[in-house]
Amino acid sequence: MTWSFSIGRLFGSELRVHATFFLLLLWVGLVAWADGGWPAAVENILFVGALFACVVAHEFGHALTARRYGIRTPDVTLLPIGGLARLEAMPEKPGQEILVALAGPAVNVVIWAALVLILGAETWAASLENLADPEASFLARLAAVNLFIAVFNLLPAFPMDGGRVLRAALSAVTDRVQATRIAAYAGQALAFGLGLLGLVGGNPVLLLIAFFVFIAAGAESNDVAMRDLARRMQARDAMITTFDSLSPEDTVGAAGKALIRTTQGEFPVLDAEGRLLGVLTRNAIFQESAEGHATRRVTEVMQTDIPAVSLATGLETVFDAMHRQNAPAVAVVREGGYLIGYVTRENLGELMVLNGRRGR
Repeated sequence: MTWSFSIGRLFGSELRVHATFFLLLLWVGLVAWADGGWPAAVENILFVGALFACVVAHEFGHALTARRYGIRTPDVTLLPIGGLARLEAMPEKPGQEILVALAGPAVNVVIWAALVLILGAETWAASLENLADPEASFLARLAAVNLFIAVFNLLPAFPMDGGRVLRAALSAVTDRVQATRIAAYAGQALAFGLGLLGLVGGNPVLLLIAFFVFIAAGAESNDVAMRDLARRMQARDAMITTFDSLSPEDTVGAAGKALIRTTQGEFPVLDAEGRLLGVLTRNAIFQESAEGHATRRVTEVMQTDIPAVSLATGLETVFDAMHRQNAPAVAVVREGGYLIGYVTRENLGELMVLNGRRGR
């Protein structure tokens, strides 16, 4: 994920932190300092740190349960609004999906129970009404927040875990695409309600959460619809065959001219015989040009870990390869590694729109 960096590995997955997470810590510290000085600032920053440790535990609840079904989790990222475990896929068997979805909230319930019963946090802190009570102890507030995370995530709407449970249940009576669409609509309705509450109450955090929920719900629906379409098509149906390529001797400046001259966002870099060496993206051209590196060779800044498939490869495999390696494109090659086309997220989306309309 852009603007995130790795802080290590945990249970076989990379643990990443988004840069904006530190803005949250700074904001929390400044607000607490203005109200109660340095002791309050330190306590609140520690509380946020403990809270996000619980969020990490929640995400690894999903990740470790998914691993039981052979699904890897390349990374877990901490964001200002929570955590994100990037699973390679979600189980499509309803029972397995329900277990993976419920594993996250279950971790928070266990933490809440441990804090209340073992560590001696006040039992009344279990009530969500005391979530923001300034008189509550550190452990009591942490217990209440964990209960809130569990309850909020069980709401039957995407992208919350309850939305995945709803989708799995609906899959028993309808197809997965329609089930996802219903859960996504529920998520967007929830986002509208949260946004309205945020506007009326002047709460920017609620507005941020509403925006995230709305976008994530729509993205999940599009992702499942694209996968459903991909099962019925091959790489040959989606690949770009008319494109400009770059040679290893070309500079970033030359690539910039090609960017202006064409509508491409990705440029294959080919050797003299037409074999793919890597892909140079629009963002890389912008970044290198802005930093005054127009004379650098494209081979120094191109992305080299590009998945390669054949013409007859199923489009779902192409989609998975692009997602798994976070690649800007998937190369379509013939025997010997010679490039004959490539597939990008953009033309996958265009294919989905065209065929989705045709299907309806």
